[in-house]
Formats: sequence, structure tokens, C-alpha cells
Amino acid sequence: MRPTAALGLAALLLVAGCGADPAPSAPPATTGSSTAAGSVGSPSPAGQDSGAPSPGVSGDGTHSANVTHLANVPLSAPLNGPQAWGTDLAFQGKYAFVGNFDGFSVFDISDPASPSVASQVLCPGEQNDISVSGDLLFLSIDSARGGPECDAQRGEPDSDGWEGIRIFNIKDKSHPKFVSAVRTDCGSHTHTLVPGEKADRVYLYISSPGPEPMSSTCPAPHNKISVVEVPVETPEKAKVVSKPALSDSPGEDGLGGCHDITAYPEKDLAAAACFGDGFLLDIADRAAPKVLQRVSDEENFAIWHSATFNNDATKVVFGDELGGGVAATCDSGTPKTKGANAIYDLGPERRLELRGYFKIPREQASDENCVAHNGSLLPVPGKDIMVQAWYQGGVSVWDFTDATAPKEIGFFERGPMAGVGGSWSAYYYNGHIYSSDITRGLDVLRIDDPLTDPAAKVTLKELNAQTQVSY
Repeated sequence: MRPTAALGLAALLLVAGCGADPAPSAPPATTGSSTAAGSVGSPSPAGQDSGAPSPGVSGDGTHSANVTHLANVPLSAPLNGPQAWGTDLAFQGKYAFVGNFDGFSVFDISDPASPSVASQVLCPGEQNDISVSGDLLFLSIDSARGGPECDAQRGEPDSDGWEGIRIFNIKDKSHPKFVSAVRTDCGSHTHTLVPGEKADRVYLYISSPGPEPMSSTCPAPHNKISVVEVPVETPEKAKVVSKPALSDSPGEDGLGGCHDITAYPEKDLAAAACFGDGFLLDIADRAAPKVLQRVSDEENFAIWHSATFNNDATKVVFGDELGGGVAATCDSGTPKTKGANAIYDLGPERRLELRGYFKIPREQASDENCVAHNGSLLPVPGKDIMVQAWYQGGVSVWDFTDATAPKEIGFFERGPMAGVGGSWSAYYYNGHIYSSDITRGLDVLRIDDPLTDPAAKVTLKELNAQTQVSY
């Protein structure tokens, strides 16, 4: 991400939260958290959620009675330097793949209570958003580098430096190998893997902010995404095949592009969070997504950050990253509809309609960075339940089956820490919750609750949270 004033206040906040060099931080203290005003059950504030789970305290954090913290694997060399933030996760078989500003790690999670490092790859490039498909692994690079190779040095933002997608072969999990790279306009802040209609290729939807007036690689207007086509057997031939525009012009302050896109290939749908707006897309033609609807929330949303469909694709949850991930938006001074999730109904005519908001009911301190961030569904038939990261707000499990009255049903969080920290991404995979903590490494949690227990019956071979599959 680029710290340039031309991108406006929203972009500056996002740069600080998702792309800046992190400052060293002190170890977090283990403290209890207070239970305060709760989730919002309608498009306007609805007061306290009296059903919020009660906290308990274990050796490494505060948690609800139905959540157990099983393991933590701290950041380690070479991915533990002052700029080495843990970022997103992907899963395949018995392995978890965790992005890091300095590269990525592969963990063997055969025993979720005792994960082990299978390999670590030093490959700096903020923010190394990650996905996997078969023998291929993809990383998003949204900071100028001297070239696509892992040993390329940091470039100047106003130069013709390289940024985009790096591709690795992960057939041997203990020795991932760099294969090729694709340069994309304005880099790649995040990407979404979309299987092709045939198994011989996959597509990557590239999300990035722009334009960048001083850079020839990020020209105006930047009201688009990039679509990269990757031939599975010959990934070195990957290339940009289209640059579909999602709007007629950039949003406020000239900021365009998207932050994140979630695809639901079985439904031929995608939901795009594009800073100032949300978009519903038709992706029947994988290389040419088409806009079905654009929605805005000028009163409550500052940075449209991410999206999640429910299993039936009858709802979409959009998240607002107010403050860009570095601000304290879960404190008593911030309304419960800001820095929160908005729940939309998605009708058979493929139109979105706002139904309610959700924010964690546990009030955080005024110096704890906390806001809605990355999460995924728990595969519970007949229910809409999601696990989600909230930075220093920790990991929240919440039920939005009733979109007008969502509620938290479980959580885990550590106490306040100096600087920016907490859970970047939290996803449910084959019976357990995995959280990538910015400064503390990989956490493994288990939730035991009659409401969520049916999820353990669902086994996936692969999970990229932004590529949803039905259960």
C-alpha cells in the first residue's frame, strides 16, 4: 500500500492498518475484558445484547466458556523481524499457509493442538495475502519492489517498481519454489482465487487501491480490478486477461479500486468491498465479471473492507474497517454501527437489502486497535454462523441467522498490548478455528457448543476463505 496524500484520508488509514511497517510492540498483558453494550439488531442501534457470553480467563487470554485456546506458534526467524506482521491464511489437507509481510509459513496441522512448521519462505512484499490451489500458492504484493523475485529490494513508490502476484509451486510443502509473477496495475493488496469452468486454469481477481499520481504503474482512473488467468500446468504463462471497470469513476477523494472480493463460484456470484461502496457481481464469465448492484452506506461505513456470503447465498455480510485497522473503534465512544458488519439480504432477483449490523459486544480500551476484519462461515446446516478477526478485539464467533438480531456466541481475546496487534484473520477449518495474530503468530482454538458442533462433520480438502464453497 502507498502512503500518499492523494489517496485521501480513507486510504491513509488503510495504509497505516494494512500496509505500513509495523513498529515494535511490547508483549500483551493477560487481562480480563469487560462486557458492554452489545450487538445491534437492526439498521439502527438496538441497545445491549444481554445474551453475550460471559468471559473466563485462561493462561493466554480471555475467552467464553465454550471456546478453548489449544495452541500458539510464535513468529520465528526468518519471519519475526520488526516488519514481520502475520496476515492472511489458507488451508489444504493437513497444512495451513500463513502470510507474513516478510514471506509465508507452511504449518503441519495434523494435530491441531500441536502445529509444527513445515517450511518458511523469506519473500518480503506487503502484505503477502495468500491463497492455494492444487500445487500452486499465490501471494499479493502491494508495495513497490525492485523486481518480482524474493530477493528484490524495496523500490520507490514513485518509480516503475514491480508489484503484483507471485506464484509458487508447493507440491513439496517442505520446499516451496518460486515459479513466476504477474505485474498488475497498482499492485495487489488482496486477491481472490476463482476456479475456471475447466480444471486446467484458475483466475485471480486482483484488488488494489489507486490511482497513484507519482507512479506510472498506477495511472488514473483506477475504477477497476484486474483478472489474472493462470494455466494450472504452465503457471509461468499466467497473465492479466481483463481489467473490468466496476464504476464510471473513482470514489471520494479520487480513491478507486477494491479492497477485497469474495467469490461464490457455485452461485456465479461475487461480493466486492470497494472502499466507498459494496458491489454484487455476476461471475458466470470468470474473465469478465459484471456489476449487478452497487450499495452505499454513507452514514455508517468508512472503508468497505470485506464480504462473506451465507451458505445459501441469501445474505451477504460486508465489513467496515473504520480507521484502517489501527484505530480503537470498539471503545465506548464509537457507535455500534461503525467499524462493524452490515448484514444484507440477497433475494432471488439478486438484489441486496440492508437488514442489520453486528459489532462485538465486548468494549475495548481506547488504545486497542479493534475493528471488523477477516472471517469465514462455520459449516452449520440451517444456520448462519461466522468466525471473525477483530484485531485486538480478538476472535468472535457470531450468529446472524436472524439478520435483524445477530449475536455473539463465543470469543477469544488477549489483553491490551502496545502498538498495533491482534487477530488479522480467523477462519474455521475442519473442526478448529485458526487465527493469524499480527505479532503473536498462529493460534488454534476450538469451540464446543451445541449450536456449532455440527460444523465438525464437514471436512474440506482446501479452504481459501474468499472462495466460498457450499456445505
